[in-house]
Amino acid sequence: MLATAQNNIRQAATRLGYDEKTIEAILEAEAEHIFEVEVGGKTYPAYRIQHNSKLGPYKGGIRFHPGVNIDEVRALATLMSFKTAAVGLPLGGGKGGIAVDPRELSLAEVEELSRRYARHLAPHIGSDKDIPAPDVNTNAEIIDWMVDEFEKTAGKDDKGSFTGKSMTNGGSLGRPAATGRGGVITLVEYLRSQGTLEKPLTVALQGFGNVGYYFAEVLRAYPNLKLIAISNSKYTWVQPDGIDITKTTGSVGTPRPEHLTDLAGIEPQPNTDIIGVKADILVLAALEDAVVEANVDQVQAPIIVELANGPTSDRAEVILEKNGAIILPDIIANAGGVIVSYLEWQQNLAQESWTEEVVNAKLEDFLQKASKEMIARAEAKGISLRQAAFEIALDRLL
Repeated sequence: MLATAQNNIRQAATRLGYDEKTIEAILEAEAEHIFEVEVGGKTYPAYRIQHNSKLGPYKGGIRFHPGVNIDEVRALATLMSFKTAAVGLPLGGGKGGIAVDPRELSLAEVEELSRRYARHLAPHIGSDKDIPAPDVNTNAEIIDWMVDEFEKTAGKDDKGSFTGKSMTNGGSLGRPAATGRGGVITLVEYLRSQGTLEKPLTVALQGFGNVGYYFAEVLRAYPNLKLIAISNSKYTWVQPDGIDITKTTGSVGTPRPEHLTDLAGIEPQPNTDIIGVKADILVLAALEDAVVEANVDQVQAPIIVELANGPTSDRAEVILEKNGAIILPDIIANAGGVIVSYLEWQQNLAQESWTEEVVNAKLEDFLQKASKEMIARAEAKGISLRQAAFEIALDRLL
């Protein structure tokens, strides 16, 4: 993922005429915090990469996952710098994480891990420096612990130091659905630009976690865009007649695919089969490198929406584009989360709390504008949407 991100940046910068020295400078992180956190007699590698702050404080999530490593965090921090720039936010890019499986820890140990991480980074974060948020395997409760520890360590109140907090601790309405909602907004804007928004189209959705579920939920506002396939980490389900995610049995909260009534009796296929489902739109809402050179020939959808970070490798993208596919790139399509994080930060600084309608309207304004700019540049220069998005970001960063 790091190589793919840097390759996209290098290509865009070269097209815009920047020299090698400038390109190397924009690729290099401004600060890297590499340390360890000890909990329960075990030590875990921990990271916070602060990539670029030209436009504003660093912004980016914190993930707890055994696969966390320095290159992954560097890649995600770099992508966040370009994501915030591409959608016009006055924020920079950062990312953090701990190489740990939180499922192997007690709740008390997860809290201690979170607090020690925040305590170590306290001198380097804050509402005017670096504003972390939740990511993989972290949530509002974990962020609340981090805010509390940061404020104790820093000796001051600063609710704007983190976003993704609980509602009782300064969080924002609309945050859980933001990334999925943003994907729908970007897709709709693209279809509108092509004059196909009113046409009947089918959708296959890889990933039915928080992001995928809310994408499907918001998509219901467009009945001509029919969800016909979904997958999770184990299986793929295909229902050509359409999948209504509101019809469930035996589920509380966000339903799992096996609880969806429309999928009852359907024989599940391997989860990898979602890539090859015959649909008009393929939404990648799972993990990075979902479509790579080894499976790219399976893709049948002419439109791909990147809701995960880096779900398409650069080699796979070259093949897809040769085949005529259109990719709505992650730095625009999945920016809904960071946009609403920015809106939460704004509410904290102003000591305000906005309604969900206000938050959603502001989110839509940001993404409609960003999508239109990306589409217009791509069409004017005859380049891909990703290339256009990276060029727009570079114009702002350089």
